[in-house]
Amino acid sequence: MSKKQRTAINPTREENFPKWYQSVVREADMAEMAHVRGCMVIKPWGFGIWENIQQILGQQIKDCGVKNAYFPLFVPLSYIEKEAQHVEGFAKEMAVVTHHRLENTENGLKPSGELTEPLIVRPTSETIIGESFASWIQSYRDLPLKINQWCNIVRWEMRPRVFLRTSEFLWQEGHTAFATAKEAYDDTIQMLKIYKDFSQERLAMPVIDGVKPSYDKFPGAIDTYCIEAMMQDGKALQAGTTHNLGTNFSKAANIMFTDTDGEQKHAHTASWGVSTRLIGGVIMTHADDNGLRLPPEIAPAQIVIIPIQRGKDEQEDAQVLEYAKKLKDSFKGLTFGKFNTKVNVELDDTLIKSSTKKWNWVKKGVPIQIEVGPRDIPENKFVARLRSEETYEKHFLTIDQIKTEIPKFLETIQKTYFDQAKERLDSSIKEVDSFDELKDLFAKDYKGFVLAPWNPCDEEDVRLKELKITIRCVPFEYKKEDKKCILTGEDTNIKAIFAKSY
Repeated sequence: MSKKQRTAINPTREENFPKWYQSVVREADMAEMAHVRGCMVIKPWGFGIWENIQQILGQQIKDCGVKNAYFPLFVPLSYIEKEAQHVEGFAKEMAVVTHHRLENTENGLKPSGELTEPLIVRPTSETIIGESFASWIQSYRDLPLKINQWCNIVRWEMRPRVFLRTSEFLWQEGHTAFATAKEAYDDTIQMLKIYKDFSQERLAMPVIDGVKPSYDKFPGAIDTYCIEAMMQDGKALQAGTTHNLGTNFSKAANIMFTDTDGEQKHAHTASWGVSTRLIGGVIMTHADDNGLRLPPEIAPAQIVIIPIQRGKDEQEDAQVLEYAKKLKDSFKGLTFGKFNTKVNVELDDTLIKSSTKKWNWVKKGVPIQIEVGPRDIPENKFVARLRSEETYEKHFLTIDQIKTEIPKFLETIQKTYFDQAKERLDSSIKEVDSFDELKDLFAKDYKGFVLAPWNPCDEEDVRLKELKITIRCVPFEYKKEDKKCILTGEDTNIKAIFAKSY
């Protein structure tokens, strides 16, 4: 029996994937569950990833003519009641504010001052934003109206998991209004493409784009579109959604405009969003048994410099630190990749052993580690190790080579992570033509997606629920063939992605 290889993360992915995931988050010092039930504390390293997502994706959203705004956290209950059918899916998850002050009593602080109308802590903002849109939009000249906000959302979560399911999480939500149905549809498709490109080009996370089954669409939407990513355990993660709302929300919120012909018409609206769940997706797509592996495009720092100080000679240690600072300065203004992403460099001068520092940064997933010691100073040399290489090989470079070699390394790492994930996705999609084949696959602990013939219906098949399988989407791209639906036996040329999911 071969000896088990030592890893920084225990248990490994193979041994216990959920616990491995929690260990990666903890060892990378990204986040932790808060003392408030169901909530998380996002630490600087984890929040740095979210800041990069905000900055990059935020600019792409602005480039589509969308303006940022901010709307209230609290939504009056009457707004929710007016659009009850559209928020039905969130009803059991809503947090409700019923009082506006506390009073000190013999038994401690007690809620007092009951509100005449309860306030809902936003589970999503269609209702509150719809009220503003109704007053802002009067004429066709006010359209299109495109608004986005970065904010927190509250949906009471019974089984929280950091970055994946928490009672409070961060997200971006876009809300748009148009004069025509085509414009609203085009908006949902355009934003889905932006999400897909962002996921693949920045997060190095390949996705399948498609349309949700009618029973799984956003309440009140004509159609919901999504991008679905495959995690290393074969489960699907919904990484982003866009919703074509037609005139359903505008009728409920009375969003009307006078058209060029003088007629009063309801606006056609859309909404779309992604959340901190993307960070969970990055972890489960790229991390290994030694910790996080961050794509350079969204890493808070692409490089960490570790001075090797032996602690035996104060003067020597000071020289090494000074050289490390000089080396850091050499990266100023450096960019990489087709997006000319800025290279950010950390200098780890903490007073702990160099070997401990190295493993800490391996677990944090920094793309490149640079080591400098006393022998490197005379020749302006340093050693670079790439997180994408399992053996952490040494690459010997000089300061003069920084501008040519480091960008190449970062581009290689980004491509390596995407290629590995894409190969895993492509090799883990099986096609079946019957329900029995589907059932047998998952009975054998199959880890992956299944593409199978499906005839669209309005209700989820109870047999899928029993197997804990869901239809993730009808993908935009697949080979059309005349087949029999694996659930009903009816003729169809449509195929759907079936999978277990988060």
